[in-house]
Amino acid sequence: MKKNLLYLLTLVMLVATSSCQEPEYVAPTADRQGLTSLTAIFTSGPFVDQEMARLEIGEQMSDRLVIPVPYFYPITSDNETSEYMTKVRVQAALAPNCFIEPALTILDLTKENEFTYTDAAGNKRDIIITGERVKSNACELLSFAIVEPAINGIIDKAQKKVSLISTDDLSSVMASYEISAHATISPDPSKEPVDLNEPVTFTVTAHDGVTTAEYTVLKEAPEKIESGFVKESVEQLFNFDPVSNLGLPAFDQMVGPSLAALQSKLVICMGDGSTPIYVNGLTGVKMGEINLGSAVAGSITNDEAENMLIVNKVNGGETVNIYRTASVTEAPTLFHSFTNSSSLPMGAKMKVIGNIDTEAIIMFTHAGIDGITTSNEVTVLAVQNGQVVGSEVKAIPGMAWGSAPVNTATVVAASTNPADGCFLSYYPSFSQFAWINADGSVYASVGSDTTGWGLNPNCLDSKRFNNVNYVALFVVSHFPAWGMGPQLYLYNVNDRSKFTGTSVTDLACLELTNQGITWYQTGSYSVASGDVVIAPSADGFKLYIYYYDHNSQVIGGYVADCIKD
Repeated sequence: MKKNLLYLLTLVMLVATSSCQEPEYVAPTADRQGLTSLTAIFTSGPFVDQEMARLEIGEQMSDRLVIPVPYFYPITSDNETSEYMTKVRVQAALAPNCFIEPALTILDLTKENEFTYTDAAGNKRDIIITGERVKSNACELLSFAIVEPAINGIIDKAQKKVSLISTDDLSSVMASYEISAHATISPDPSKEPVDLNEPVTFTVTAHDGVTTAEYTVLKEAPEKIESGFVKESVEQLFNFDPVSNLGLPAFDQMVGPSLAALQSKLVICMGDGSTPIYVNGLTGVKMGEINLGSAVAGSITNDEAENMLIVNKVNGGETVNIYRTASVTEAPTLFHSFTNSSSLPMGAKMKVIGNIDTEAIIMFTHAGIDGITTSNEVTVLAVQNGQVVGSEVKAIPGMAWGSAPVNTATVVAASTNPADGCFLSYYPSFSQFAWINADGSVYASVGSDTTGWGLNPNCLDSKRFNNVNYVALFVVSHFPAWGMGPQLYLYNVNDRSKFTGTSVTDLACLELTNQGITWYQTGSYSVASGDVVIAPSADGFKLYIYYYDHNSQVIGGYVADCIKD
C-alpha cells in the first residue's frame, strides 16, 4: 500500500549506573538537528488555522530557512496564496533544550525574518525564516476518455499506460481528460482530433513548467489479477475540509451526509432538503448541483454499475419513492415506490449491493424516535432482472439503536445472496461491528470503538469488486476536541472463517485501514454523522472508496485497481 499504512515506533533506552563512582557529566548530543520542521498556518480567510505549508529540515540546517508555500490553496483550486503570505503563524518543531529567539509568532513570509537559534549544547547561530511561493511539480494523467464512441480509458499509473478497450475505428477522435491541477497536456485531444488506432504518447507538463511525464494511449484490454485489488495500487485521492472548500454545513448543524459515486464524480447529499452537490471524484473540486428533477433527496447511494439511487425520508405508513439516474445533469426517473410498513422512520440510511439493472439487494435502516422508541428494524428490497420483486421489514433481535442522524445504525447486505446475511454497526450501547445471519442471529462481532467511548461506528457500505465481496466501515468522531479522529477500514468478506479477531483493527479479513485520517474541526462536538461508499468503476478495473465525517469536518477518497503487472 502506497499511503496511510500504520507504523509502529519502538524506543529502547539503556541506562547504566554505578554506585561506587561519582556521576560523570555527559554533554548533550543529538544525531539529528534540534530544529526539525517549520509549519506555516493561515491566520485569515476561509482556511484560517489550517496548515498552509511545511518545511522539513534535514541534518545540515541552512542559516536561511525558506518555507515552500503552494502557489494555490487548495492546490486544485485557483485561489492564490499571495494575499495570505504577509500574516502567517509559524510554528517550529524543536528538540528539548533547543530555542528560537525571539519567539515565533505571526510572520510576514515575504520578508527575511531574523532569529537566533540555540541548540541543546548551548551553541547559537543566526537564522532567517522566510517563504517562497512554489508551483506544483505534479504531472499525472488522472483520467482519459474518448468522447465518441464513449470509451473510458484504463490508466496504469505504474507503467504510465492508458488502455482503450475497443474494436471501433479511432482514427480521428476527440478525448476528455483530467490532469494534475494547473498542468498542461500535449497534444491536447480536447482541442484537435487524434488517431488512436495506433499508440499515441501524450506529455503532461507540471505547473512548474519543468517536470513532465509521458503516457502512452493504446487500444488493448489490460489483464486483471484473479481477485481483489493490487495492494500497491492504493492511493489517496484527496482529504480536506468540506466546509471551507465546498461551502457545506458546519459541524454544529443537524445534518446526515450520504454519498454516491458515478462517472468519475462524487455526489454529496446533506439530507436536510438541499439539492446534493457533486465534485470531481479524482480531485474533490466542486463542479455544481445535480439535477434532482422530481426526486426528494433524503439520502443517496450507488450500485456496482454507476447507478445512483435517491430516496426521500418518510415516517411509518408514508410513501417511499426511490429514484435512479446514471447522470448528474439529467433528471432521475422513478425506480420503485412502496409504503413504509414499519412504524419507524426510514430514508436517512440506504445502501445497495449488486446492479439494479440485473440483481441487487437494497437495504434501508429504520431509525429510532427520540424520547419514544429505539429501533432494530430494516427494510429489505430484492431486485431481479431490474425489477423489485420483494419487500420485507426485518427485525434484528437483541439490537437497539437510536434516532438519525447520530445514534442510528447502518445495515448492509453481505452479498446479493440473502443467505449470506448482513453487517451491522452502530453507537452507543453495542459499539460492535457484527455479521448478522439471515435469521437475525449474530454470527460474530468485534469491538468497533478503539477509544472505548469517543467514536461512532455508524457508517457501512458493501460492494463486490473483481470476485471479492467487500465491506467498508467508517468510524466518525464524537469528540474531535479530545484528539479522537475518524477511522476507515475495508474487509474482504468472501470467507466467513476469516471474520475473527477481538477488534476492527485485527480482523483476519482486514485489507485496508487508515486510523490516522487528518480532520479539520477540533473544537466542540455536535453531530457525529457521516457516510462511506464503495464505488467500483463500470469497466471493473478501478475501486473507489469515499468517506465523510460531518463532526470532525473531513471528506476524502481512495482508489485502487486490479490491473496485473
